[in-house]
Amino acid sequence: MPLSLGIDASTQSVSGLVIDTCTGSIVAQVSVNFGQDLPQYNAPSGFIPGGKNGEVHADPCMWLDALELMLERLGGECDLSRIEAVSGAGQQHGSVYLNAQWPQAVKHLRTDCTLAEQLRGCLSRSTSPIWMDTSTGDECREIARAVGGDAVVCSKSGSVAIERFTGPQIRRFYKSDPEAYARTARIHLVSSFLCSVLVGCDAPVDTGDGAGMNLLALDGWQWDEALLDATAPGLSGRLPSVATGNQVAGNVSPYFVQKFGFRADAQVSVFTGDNPSSLVGMGASDPGKVVISLGTSDTFFAAMPTVVADPDGYGHVFGNPNGGVMSLQCFINGSLAREAVKARFGYDWDAFSTALEQSEPGNGGDLMIPFFQPEISPRITLSAPILKGGKAFERWEQPEKVIRACVEGQFINMKLRSTWMRLEPQEIYLTGGASKSSAIAQVVADVFQARVIRIAVSESVALGAAMRAAANTFSDTLAELTARFCQQDEASARQPAVEASAYDVLTDSFRQCLAE
Repeated sequence: MPLSLGIDASTQSVSGLVIDTCTGSIVAQVSVNFGQDLPQYNAPSGFIPGGKNGEVHADPCMWLDALELMLERLGGECDLSRIEAVSGAGQQHGSVYLNAQWPQAVKHLRTDCTLAEQLRGCLSRSTSPIWMDTSTGDECREIARAVGGDAVVCSKSGSVAIERFTGPQIRRFYKSDPEAYARTARIHLVSSFLCSVLVGCDAPVDTGDGAGMNLLALDGWQWDEALLDATAPGLSGRLPSVATGNQVAGNVSPYFVQKFGFRADAQVSVFTGDNPSSLVGMGASDPGKVVISLGTSDTFFAAMPTVVADPDGYGHVFGNPNGGVMSLQCFINGSLAREAVKARFGYDWDAFSTALEQSEPGNGGDLMIPFFQPEISPRITLSAPILKGGKAFERWEQPEKVIRACVEGQFINMKLRSTWMRLEPQEIYLTGGASKSSAIAQVVADVFQARVIRIAVSESVALGAAMRAAANTFSDTLAELTARFCQQDEASARQPAVEASAYDVLTDSFRQCLAE
């Protein structure tokens, strides 16, 4: 039976996952770690260390070598000639700069040389800024000023001008090296660059990844002329076209047919960003479902029923690969905050969860603003949390209350910050390391007054890509694929155990404390 391949080009690795849509099974799964498998690039964590003034770059040829090595390994696990559908996702916001040689070079790839050997000469900028780059503060302010302020940028593009976003990165390149910018004929995202290599011609930028550029208009999904003009001269002609993620970019290039044994008629769907792809892989690409990922940073994302931007500028709107839009909100003080509280009392995670279970919802009004470092949702600079309540609580003498205050504070803040999305979640899918705690899952259910289901999808980005490719190429619908591949742990489901009013006082106190 035909197979579908999903590719995840993340910060630290390139992974491939192959699914059989008929049996609902994962056939093969491989990964190439940049630091371990490609040490010649001196990027142990996926980027070039030692960048100055907030610069964080990677060598795009490393991504090409990783793609080839991943396919070589994948060929040892399954028959690549059975793959009829391919798609993928890239780390969002990263950009690749190419000169006039690019169109012919990518069209006429030879199998006696590697991709990197043939395409390095096409780079007008030898390295690519990635999402971790924070060097463009001046450029963000310049773009915002040129179009009338951050509120205008946000209403147009779905986000305020943000340092890691591609538009400000392009502006900094234009300002710092105008000659190299002049030699640049095409600017791709990581996702559209790799998709272009696979099809042998320029692939479009999809609305999911493209929305993370401060250049794409939410209204109509076209490049916004005012934002383009504010970013760099002649930018419109340097960008690919825009497409939704449910379109096919073309058949796989002859290079991959000859070198790796792909079928000549294997179809490659438009690539997207890692967050939009994860939305699909988590089974939440239809409105009504919310995903909360509990990691180093906590992330709240969901398919949105209507297009609306965050008036405060903390959240983001991206295109949904399944059509429409999705929202995303990131909270810096995620697991690091929970870890700090746990360590304060010398607890392990079992003791942390027990303490949470033994304390009362609402915490008797005792409150924590759980920001151990500057937060971006909302934007606030704190180096330590704020505790307000009883004297013993404020002196950190009541472990159970402090632990509950930390967790409740995180999700009260998350609920307050996500009201702009106009969502009424029927279900919340909880994932990430801390989702294993039933006590934390219960707090989420209580605060949001929604059913919470823990879901374990270790490769949601690659799975989402494979599912999209299959839906675009085969007769399966995305809903059918979701039912087969996105398994939920129904036994772990949690319903609200208290009324919404249990958090009224705490929520008002939290809001007032942030306003002080």
